[in-house]
Amino acid sequence: MIREVLSRLAAVLCAAALFFLCGSVIPASLAGEEPAPEPETSVSEPAEPTEPAEPADPEPEETAGPEYFSLVMVGDCTLDGLEYQAVVGDDYAYPFSGTRSYFDGVDFTMANLECALTTEVSTSSKNFVFRAPPAYASIMVEGGIDFVTLGNNHVLDCGEQGYADTKKALDDVGVAYAGRDEWTVYTTENGLKIGVYALSFGTEAQIRAGIAALQDAGADFIIAALHWGDEGSYHANKTQTAQAHAAIDAGADFVYGSHPHTLQPMEEYEGHYIFYSMGNWTFGGNTNPRDKDTILLQMTVRRDPDGTVSVDGYEIVPCACSGEANGNDYCPVPYEKDSEAWKRTLSKLDGTFDGKDLNISYQYTFSEY
Repeated sequence: MIREVLSRLAAVLCAAALFFLCGSVIPASLAGEEPAPEPETSVSEPAEPTEPAEPADPEPEETAGPEYFSLVMVGDCTLDGLEYQAVVGDDYAYPFSGTRSYFDGVDFTMANLECALTTEVSTSSKNFVFRAPPAYASIMVEGGIDFVTLGNNHVLDCGEQGYADTKKALDDVGVAYAGRDEWTVYTTENGLKIGVYALSFGTEAQIRAGIAALQDAGADFIIAALHWGDEGSYHANKTQTAQAHAAIDAGADFVYGSHPHTLQPMEEYEGHYIFYSMGNWTFGGNTNPRDKDTILLQMTVRRDPDGTVSVDGYEIVPCACSGEANGNDYCPVPYEKDSEAWKRTLSKLDGTFDGKDLNISYQYTFSEY
């Protein structure tokens, strides 16, 4: 018994000495306690190898397609005459009221304004002098016309002052124009730059110079607005043909002709269109025109991504320059489709019309051009 007690005392003394020397915790087994269980550890299984992700296909770049622009053109607008002013008065929307819907939502609309807008009194000895109040510029606005050519033989009927007054009247209402032997670049709301060069009884050299100026100015689509030809004739003369071809050869995209007051055959030349004479539109120069046939020309212009611009197509709306058959109410109206008048009008454009030229009872002098 004494030996057992001494043995335990010796064990305790040894443990205390070990603690003092090593700073270790007394094992639980020596302290009379059960040892704490060893913590369990776990090893994760290696992950299965995965196939590398396929790279995502890049989003395809959107390729810009062609752009399309709508153009509408009509012929001579002569707003003069006591009867014209008596009929129209201050109802500026009236002259285009029979066709106004054709001008809505169009990118570019154009006409030939063949009169002076002025209060200046004329001293000219010409056969015909055409003058209208400056306020009649609003007829173009109400009719939906964006642009007029002044390259004709009547804008100078009241001299240089009348010509300046005409330009001011148009400026005041926001209608763009190209004067005689002048050019203008008109930019549509959708960004097409339309260049118009206007000339009245000029030369090929003038035409080439005007078109070159428009090219230098960055015009996308060039119109040569040429006043020429024989009044009352249903055929283009040699000078018209030569000048039209020269215009296209020089870089014009389209030729818009006026002066004869009749329709003349259109021509396709080198992939471009020539309308030698657009005829009358709202025409105050005669109270009962012998030939009332006219047209409204609708064109679609295409601009490709590379900047190439061309006429993509066109439609012709045969019209009468008056809604009154025996007289003139100065309000153009469309002909009924496939009617005799409709077909007759188209025949004047395709060259199959066999009617005689109108007899003109007066002669022009050089000063009248």
